[in-house]
Amino acid sequence: MTFPYAEPLVPREPGERQIPEPPRRGEPGGPPCAICGGKTTNALWSDAHWTLHAPVGGSLPGAVWLASREHFDSFADMPEEVAASFAGVVARAERAILSLGDVGRVHLYRWGDGGAHFHVWLMPRPLGMVEATGMFLPVWEDALPNVPDQELAAAAERVAAAM
Repeated sequence: MTFPYAEPLVPREPGERQIPEPPRRGEPGGPPCAICGGKTTNALWSDAHWTLHAPVGGSLPGAVWLASREHFDSFADMPEEVAASFAGVVARAERAILSLGDVGRVHLYRWGDGGAHFHVWLMPRPLGMVEATGMFLPVWEDALPNVPDQELAAAAERVAAAM
C-alpha cells in the first residue's frame, strides 16, 4: 500500500480543535440538507428506503453513493426497518459494481463530516491496483486523472441496470 505522492511526506501539526464543531449541512444552524432538498445528483436507482447516485466527475467508473430517503445522521440514528434493509441493498450494489468487470474489490466508506444525512460511498478498486488497497483507495481516487464523463455515465447506467 502506498500513497500516490512522492516521499518524503512530512507530518504536520493539527490545527486548533473547534469545540463545538461547526454545524454540517442538515444540522440546526448549518446550511440546508442538499439530499433532502433535491440538490444532489439524480438517483440511478431507488426503493422505499434508499437512493443510489453516481458522483459527477471522478477517476473510478462504477463509484456510487447510497443515501437514505429519510433524514437521519448515523447508524445509531437509523430506524430499525431501514437498518434491516441496509445490508441487502449494499450487497446488491456491490454485486452490480463487480459486474462491471476489472474490479478487484468494492470498498464501502462512511465519513459523514460534510452533511448530516446518512450516506455511504461504494468505490471500486481497479483489479491489480494493489497500491490502492484499504484506506489508500480514496487518496488514489483523488490523485488519478478523471475519466471521461461518458465512461462514468455508462458505468453508472450498468450499475443501475444490475440493481
